[in-house]
Amino acid sequence: MTVEAAQKVGTEPSLVDLLDRLLGKGVVISGDVVISLAEVDLVRIQLSAVIQSVRKEMSPR
Repeated sequence: MTVEAAQKVGTEPSLVDLLDRLLGKGVVISGDVVISLAEVDLVRIQLSAVIQSVRKEMSPR
């Protein structure tokens, strides 16, 4: 995100700015899916994903 974009007052961030900010800091997405029949749990799935930009990790030291 550039300094000019951060100084705009009263404008909503675009989708690209929002994704850049989220990927720069990292996002954890988690969820549960339960399939049940007659109040008996048949299948339970727990999902977790960590999404983060690799720009910092791939830069030469």
